[in-house]
Amino acid sequence: MNKALRTIAVLAALAAPVLIAACAETRTSESTGQYLDGSTITAKVKSAIMQDDQLKVLQIHVLTYKDGVQLSGFVDSPQMVARAGTVARSVEGVKTVQNDLIVK
Repeated sequence: MNKALRTIAVLAALAAPVLIAACAETRTSESTGQYLDGSTITAKVKSAIMQDDQLKVLQIHVLTYKDGVQLSGFVDSPQMVARAGTVARSVEGVKTVQNDLIVK
């Protein structure tokens, strides 16, 4: 019984650094915390777009990665492209906006 407990303790000690490293940020991926923050920013940007009287467009897609927001989809005018970028930049936590909206 004692040997089994020691084996489990050794395995847990060896696995802990791997599990912690799995949640860490790398150059090409976000940490778990950044992912959750990004989800919050995405929701706030979508909400701000839907609440804006000039936009209210369901065809704008929002993607957040490391506090940068990418807007994609279709809108009716160049003014809507500019307005969507302005609205996205005004959301707390957004550091950059890549506006890839297309006028249909």
